[in-house]
Amino acid sequence: MPRPDTAHHLPDHPRWARVRAALRRLRADQRGAGTAELVVATPLLLLLILLIAQFALYMHASHIAQAAASEALSAARVSGGSAAAGNTEGQRVLAQLGSGPLHGTSVNVQRGATQASVTVTGTVINVIPFATFTVHAEAVGPVEKFTPPTGTGAVTP
Repeated sequence: MPRPDTAHHLPDHPRWARVRAALRRLRADQRGAGTAELVVATPLLLLLILLIAQFALYMHASHIAQAAASEALSAARVSGGSAAAGNTEGQRVLAQLGSGPLHGTSVNVQRGATQASVTVTGTVINVIPFATFTVHAEAVGPVEKFTPPTGTGAVTP
């Protein structure tokens, strides 16, 4: 038999029965649950939408940079082309296509005796605050060079 001064600590004491009944009522009460769920879900949903938009802008800017690098390479590697011609063509393409999602662009064209290379870099416009995304595109190809035909089938003027 328990001591009389500790009887109120037992689980079947009427005070514990009232506490259990109050906890049962609180668990069954759903008032305000929708508001609490909305407070948690709304910012997460908005963040997800912003991430999707930022990813789309990043991919678009990446394609623009690659197109500019490809066009600059085409201008630099042709017979009679130069690094300056490639740079001018790359800047022209970026001015036409990249004025929206791509900022702070740079075009670096190098043309050697056998190979030309172009590097285009830029910064993607921000949708997510405090995030900076950069785009880097490269294009490399051989320099076109005219070589007259030689051998038995060659026609001489």
